[in-house]
Amino acid sequence: MFVTADGSASVEIRRALVRLRRTTGLPVAFGGLVESGRPRIRISELNGTATPALSALAVTSGNGLGGKAAALARPCAVTDYSASRQISHEYDLAVAAEGLRAVVAVPVVVRRRVRGVLYGALRDVRPLGDRTLTAAVEAARDVEQALVLREEARALMAAARVEPARAPRAGGSAWEQVREAHAALRALAPRIADEALRAELLDVCGLLTPDVPPLEGVSLAPREVDVLACVAAGATNAVAAERLGVTAETVKGYLRSAMRKLGARTRGEAVVAARRAGLLP
Repeated sequence: MFVTADGSASVEIRRALVRLRRTTGLPVAFGGLVESGRPRIRISELNGTATPALSALAVTSGNGLGGKAAALARPCAVTDYSASRQISHEYDLAVAAEGLRAVVAVPVVVRRRVRGVLYGALRDVRPLGDRTLTAAVEAARDVEQALVLREEARALMAAARVEPARAPRAGGSAWEQVREAHAALRALAPRIADEALRAELLDVCGLLTPDVPPLEGVSLAPREVDVLACVAAGATNAVAAERLGVTAETVKGYLRSAMRKLGARTRGEAVVAARRAGLLP
């Protein structure tokens, strides 16, 4: 099944192609996302190509190598594209114009739905080794993870923008949901590669914190706030470490530093002090 993707997801395709060429040494990589409202992939990102032959090519599900990979939702490869009997040949002219022979195509699949296809290619006839195939699959998985993170971020931001208007400024289950959303956003932000989206996430975090003057002399590093947000949501050091993608010892270090700056003796006191300082909801 196909699902359309937002335009900003092309950034992830572009980054994946750069990584794919760097890790494999393939001379050419290209790819694209499912086109809005249609069961086909539009090739939008080219890396290492010598001609514009593949640019904006629309690959229909089932057709060619990429269409086959999308239809089956699994990687497909050919040693000699033009001579292969395993695929249809609607796109031979574009592929030949670029001089491609051995090609691998890997679908980007998120929640069982195809979101795009990544290709890697050689200009000569020879089998693509296991290392190359594995790297292509890993590049697609990177895109899949990035798209999942984007969707989670969008959902959290949508909820976060609504909750402050509904929730009281202190106490109650509704405000606990706000605090949980704040912690989730703070944990998610460092994992977002897109700088604009990451900044938007942090802006939404600011909407969830109390509108009070900051306490003079109190300033925490972003990661210290991240840790306190997890602690405020009830996370242990181990859980906070998992959410933030760091070690438990690193979490302890940030927590000790935050406690010292806030003049707190315990984790709970640190959370209370951070809320008073307007750093946490």
